[in-house]
Amino acid sequence: MPFSKEVGPRPLCTQVQDFDECGNHSGPEISVNRVGPTVGPQTTFGGTKLLKIAVLGAGVMATALTFPAVENGNEVRLIGTHLDDDIIDSIQLTRKHPVLELKVDERVQAYHFANAAEAIEGADVIMSGVNSFGVDWAGEQLAKLAEPGQTILCVTKGMQADEDGTLHILPEVLKEHMEDLAGKVHWAAIVGPSIAGELAVQRDTCVVFCGEEQEVLDRLAAAYRTDYYHVWTSTDFIGHEVAACMKNIFAFGGGFAAGMLNKAGQTDAKYVMHDYTAALFGEGARELKQMVAFMGGDPEVATGLGGVGDMFVTTMGGRNVRAGTYVGAGVPFSHVRNVKMKGITLEGVAAIGVVGEAIGKLTQRGVIAETEYPLVRALYDIVAHDAPLDLPWEKFFGGEK
Repeated sequence: MPFSKEVGPRPLCTQVQDFDECGNHSGPEISVNRVGPTVGPQTTFGGTKLLKIAVLGAGVMATALTFPAVENGNEVRLIGTHLDDDIIDSIQLTRKHPVLELKVDERVQAYHFANAAEAIEGADVIMSGVNSFGVDWAGEQLAKLAEPGQTILCVTKGMQADEDGTLHILPEVLKEHMEDLAGKVHWAAIVGPSIAGELAVQRDTCVVFCGEEQEVLDRLAAAYRTDYYHVWTSTDFIGHEVAACMKNIFAFGGGFAAGMLNKAGQTDAKYVMHDYTAALFGEGARELKQMVAFMGGDPEVATGLGGVGDMFVTTMGGRNVRAGTYVGAGVPFSHVRNVKMKGITLEGVAAIGVVGEAIGKLTQRGVIAETEYPLVRALYDIVAHDAPLDLPWEKFFGGEK
């Protein structure tokens, strides 16, 4: 599943489109070459097309996304994976999500995975909400459960790589499992700075719905857009998905400074290490933009919600940042993984492993120069080889000159 590397300016149809608060398009006219199955008519409520949405995975983000969807009158079915039985039991009995620690709307129907076929039958949209470690499993299930004409809406972020280092966004992994059916459904994804709990309690959240067909994106945006969930759309599917993976990589580095200060006993010092973190963030943004372009996306994605916007909120806290804090304090990453954070899913660290190893192989093949992606390479050495934290500052930003 190789990706083409586009050269020169992207066509207008790949640019993010803006909408006003009433849902009216305020950007330039955009032509879209539609492919695949047609989009069928829907029941309307207040002028908005209602959808039947089946959500595969009952994690915090997938569950949080049920809130705006059901508030708009859509029919929402939340399907736990085989690992989510306790979550579904809790929702069915008390309506409370035990991890999100909030009550799920009464209108959301919760299903155990044993009843997934029933929940997905007749759905307009299937949201793939499992984490990146379960994407192959999700693809296998979608191959059996999805039907032609449905829309697959991806919220899982990451990439996978072939033996030679060729990288693939996760929707492409799902497509490979679905074989011929992949060309008979619609594809879209949600990216942007979105903390599940903030979304669920109706804090203002701005995201991009990206995909392959503008008509599908418009329909999805109308189904989810509320006065607190603000949605833009873009047909730069690859660019946004690559950016969503790369921002997770740099979240790990967001904890380094705090760990270094902890180790030095200077957590409460007047002068801390904002300069350090800002420079690391800047190099991360540069390498994110570089990877988006390399994979065939619009480099300008890096400057928007799906790029530095999402990277900013991801570096503000969470499990990957906590892992980076341990490393900053001098703890070898193998000890972080096997002792300090044993059993905790670290998607950003997993992305470092995939992308870092791929960059090494692509460098050996002469596809990528040895001077490119110095931060990703340094992070990979830390997580794959227990290298101590020693960032190659002189190589950042194209090299000191």
